Amino acid sequence: MKLSGYTLPLSPSGRSSLVPPPPWHFSGDVLLVEYRADRNAVKAFLPTGLEEGEIPDLAAAIFGDWQSCTDAGIELLDPVRSQYREFYIALSARWQGKSVVRCPFCWVDRDFSLVRGLIQGYPKKMGSIGITRTFDSGRASPGVGPGSCFSGTLAATDRRLAEVRVTLTEKAEPPPIMLAPLVHSRCFPAWDPNRLPVDELVTGGSTDQRIGNVWSGAAEVEFFDSPHDELSLLRPVEIIRGYRFSFSETITGGQILLANGR
Repeated sequence: MKLSGYTLPLSPSGRSSLVPPPPWHFSGDVLLVEYRADRNAVKAFLPTGLEEGEIPDLAAAIFGDWQSCTDAGIELLDPVRSQYREFYIALSARWQGKSVVRCPFCWVDRDFSLVRGLIQGYPKKMGSIGITRTFDSGRASPGVGPGSCFSGTLAATDRRLAEVRVTLTEKAEPPPIMLAPLVHSRCFPAWDPNRLPVDELVTGGSTDQRIGNVWSGAAEVEFFDSPHDELSLLRPVEIIRGYRFSFSETITGGQILLANGR
């Protein structure tokens, strides 16, 4: 009998597969802080094929509170399969003269998001992530408006790695760094020593991007040292602006830009 599944584990029906095939639909709220990092540190995280961005030291720290599903939407009725939180870093870069975004670090709190990200080339690891939520009423909700304050925290392997705080002041346009395509590295070691590993520079097939209810304001960011996570190398030199907004997109697949350095 042939076993089925888009990812492991395989089974006769394929229902046990951790990640279903795309398209994958995403909706969520995002807390983002644009900042300037050390230019040499940013450059050191760009792989072969990517050049410095138009603003070479531009970076962003991003928290996302996400819900995802496939076309049928059945995951929405089983929230443990659809809801997750995420933190990642975005760096401004260029591919053949066009603006792109590079993600050197990413943490999530669900296994399906981790594996789905590795398929795309996101450098995902597991972490503990907290994000301030807002509701329609009550004193336990900050609301969304002038003076509303939102925070995000990241811990991984028993260490606090990042803290972000944004205090909203006004309606705003979407932050530019969110609008450029992401370029990832798909890397899988060769199990057979006589075969080459998977080494691809890829871009994602994101469609139907929508950004709404964008607010901006003053922000604070702090990254902490760790013996095995190098996030602090990209700590802010100067804070530019903080944002909170809603975001949605669909991922349908991707495109290889370079394979094995060619």
